[in-house]
Amino acid sequence: MESKLHLEQECDLLRLKVLEMAASCQKAISQALQAYVDRNTEMAQEVIDNDCNINELQYTIDEKALRLMALDQPVARDLRFVLGCTYIASNLERVGDQAVNISERALLLAQRPALPHNPLMAELSDTAQAMLKIVIEAFNTGDPDLAQKVCEMDAKADTLNLKILTHYIDYMIQESRSVERAVHNIISAKCLERVGDLATNIAENIIFIIKGIDIRQTCRPY
Repeated sequence: MESKLHLEQECDLLRLKVLEMAASCQKAISQALQAYVDRNTEMAQEVIDNDCNINELQYTIDEKALRLMALDQPVARDLRFVLGCTYIASNLERVGDQAVNISERALLLAQRPALPHNPLMAELSDTAQAMLKIVIEAFNTGDPDLAQKVCEMDAKADTLNLKILTHYIDYMIQESRSVERAVHNIISAKCLERVGDLATNIAENIIFIIKGIDIRQTCRPY
C-alpha cells in the first residue's frame, strides 16, 4: 500500500512537471506569433533565448520518468503514463522549436516591408493554439474525448496550411519582389501546421495512456 501511494505521488509530480513544460510551450508559441504579427524583434528574441528553459524541462521529465521506472517499477496504466510523459515532453520540446522557427522568421520579416494581411494565417494561428490548449487540458484531466477532438481538428490545420501555400505562390508569381518575404510566411505557416501535428501526436498518446489503444497514424475514433 505504501509503495502504491509513493508511486501515485511521484506520478502526480511528473504530471505537474509536464504541465509546467506545456505552459512554457504555450507561452512561447503565443509570444512568437505576437512577435510575428507586431513585427516585435525584442519579443521574438526573447522566445529564442528562452528555448533553453523548455529543453531543460524535457531533461528533467525524462530523468524523473527513468528514476520512477527503475525504483517503482510501474505496470499497466501507470507504466503507460510514465512512458507517455516522456513522449509528450518530446513533442512539447518540438513545439518549442517551432516557436523559435516562427520567431526567427519574425526577426527577418521585421526588417522588410510588410506584405498584405493574410487572414488565413490568423485562422491557422488560432487553430494551432486551440489544439495545443485543448490537448494540454485533455492531459491534465485525463479526458480521451478532448484528445479525440484534437485529432479531428488536425485536418483543418492541414487544409489551412495548403491554402496559405497556394496563396503565397500565386502572390510570388504576380510580384517577384515579394518572393523572399512570401517564403518566410510559408515557413511560418508550416511551423503552425507542425504545431497542430505535434498536438495530435500528444492527443493520440493521451488516448493510449487512458484507454491502452494505439491510434497513431490513423487517429481513428477509439
